[in-house]
Amino acid sequence: MSDFLEIGTETRTMAILNQYRLFAKKGLGQNFLVDIDVLRRIVTTAEITEDDAVVEIGPGIGALTEQLAKNAGKVVAFEIDDNLLPVLYDTLHDYSNIKIINQDILKANLPKVIDEEFGEDKQVKVVANLPYYITTPIIMDLLRNDNRIDSIVVMMQKEVAERLTAKPSTKAYGSLSVIMQQQKDVEVAFLVNKESFIPSPKVDSAIIKITAKKQTGMQPFDLKKFQGFVRGCFMHRRKSLYNNLQGVLVNHLKLKKTSKSH
Repeated sequence: MSDFLEIGTETRTMAILNQYRLFAKKGLGQNFLVDIDVLRRIVTTAEITEDDAVVEIGPGIGALTEQLAKNAGKVVAFEIDDNLLPVLYDTLHDYSNIKIINQDILKANLPKVIDEEFGEDKQVKVVANLPYYITTPIIMDLLRNDNRIDSIVVMMQKEVAERLTAKPSTKAYGSLSVIMQQQKDVEVAFLVNKESFIPSPKVDSAIIKITAKKQTGMQPFDLKKFQGFVRGCFMHRRKSLYNNLQGVLVNHLKLKKTSKSH
C-alpha cells in the first residue's frame, strides 16, 4: 500500500472523516494523528515484530492500528466509541490479524482477554495514543495488570510524560513520579508537535516507553496501599511531609473504623 493510501496521512484521514461524517469528540479526548513518520516511529520504539502480541487502546479510525498490524503477529484494540466500529471494520478489512473489542479498557478484564486472544503464556506489548483526559487512570490500571505486559509505549500529554519521568527535587516530581519509577523504568522516547493532529490540541505530546525493572530482591507488597500512601505524602505540596502523613493516618483509621462497623 502506498503512503498516500495509508490511514495516517492527512489526505486519507480527512477522506474518512468526511465519508462517515465524523468529528473529534472532546468528551472522549479524540484527536486524529496525521503524521505517518510519527506512527512508524511509535512502532519502532515499541520494537514490534511478527512474533509480538499487541494490545492497543483507542484505535480511533485505525491509523496506528494499521501500522501495528503491518508488523505484529496479532493486534487486539479496545475502542469505546460505538460510532467508530463500522469505520474500523472498513478501514482495516485488509488485515486479518486485528480484532476490535468495543469496550472501555478500564472496565475490561485485561488478563482474561489476553488469555483468550493470545494464549495463557504469551506476553503482550501495549501501544496506544491515549486520550489526555484519562491517561493517568489507564496507566495505573496497566500497572495493576502488568504480569502479562512486556512493555508499554504510549502517547500522552507532554506535561504528564514529564511528571512520570521527573527526578527528585524538580518541580514536576510528585506521587505519579514515585509510583511509576518504583515499579518501572520509564523514559520519554520522543516528542510530537501538536500540529501533527486533526484537530490540533492545545499542547504538545510525548511518546513514553515503560519497561520492567531488573529484579531487586524486594518482597512483594500491596500495590494499592502503596499508591494510596504515596498520594497522601504529596497531597498538599505546601505542607510538610509530617503534616501530610498525619492526614494519611487519619484517613486510614477512618477506613478501619468504617470496615469494622460493617
